[in-house]
Amino acid sequence: MPKFAAIILLIFVSFSVHAQTWELGGSVGGAGYMGDLNPTDPVKFSGPSFAGYVKRNFNGYLSAKINYTYARIGAADSTSSNQQFRDRNLSFTSFVKELAVIGEFNFMNYIPDVTHNRYTPYIYLGVGVVGFNPQATYNGQTYDLAPLRTEGESKPYSKMALTIPFGAGFKYNFSGKWTIMADAGYRQPHTDYLDDISGVYPNPALLPNNISRALSDRSGEKTGIYTAAPGAMRGDGRTHDTYFFMQFTLAFTFVTQRCYFENE
Repeated sequence: MPKFAAIILLIFVSFSVHAQTWELGGSVGGAGYMGDLNPTDPVKFSGPSFAGYVKRNFNGYLSAKINYTYARIGAADSTSSNQQFRDRNLSFTSFVKELAVIGEFNFMNYIPDVTHNRYTPYIYLGVGVVGFNPQATYNGQTYDLAPLRTEGESKPYSKMALTIPFGAGFKYNFSGKWTIMADAGYRQPHTDYLDDISGVYPNPALLPNNISRALSDRSGEKTGIYTAAPGAMRGDGRTHDTYFFMQFTLAFTFVTQRCYFENE
């Protein structure tokens, strides 16, 4: 992670040598996830999100930023309208920590307190890394799921993955160099284990301990009748899980005198 962050910083600085303006911003909003425990609802919120960034605006249309986001995601079969999911009875929560370099394109020439345009829609695309740690509560205690190898993995899966952020938003220059923004964006991480669910039920005898066996198959917790069989589908066969953020942002742009001359 530190090495990747250093590479991101080096790329960012190299692209910003001839930039016009710095910008700082902070965001709050909601976060959600789509995967084995939520396969159909693309805007189901499951927790809050918080973010901060430093951005370099190359001109009124193009910019790049280093963005850090901290959020909570989760889902539970017990809340599903699908009886088959309720019978499966799996659940997870996870805090995600994302560090990304994101390129942004404004559809209108936009520099706060300089250009005539007070607003613009925009789109963004980037690359980053995301850390996650799915957990579940059992008998009043919370357990990290990756070390339990609940699907019989030979070793715990990585709790870090490359991720691709993309999305769209709208920004408005409401006063001087101050901007407010609203945006929505999805992330495509290179993992199917955000929720600890990916493949099939393992042979319980091969799992490392009783907690692993209990959290691998939770179908009989309420009824005492466990319906999962080794080799039966535990997940939905997706290649990757996804997560998303919908956020409101407050930003301040440090416009230099040179910028005024270049945009007059």
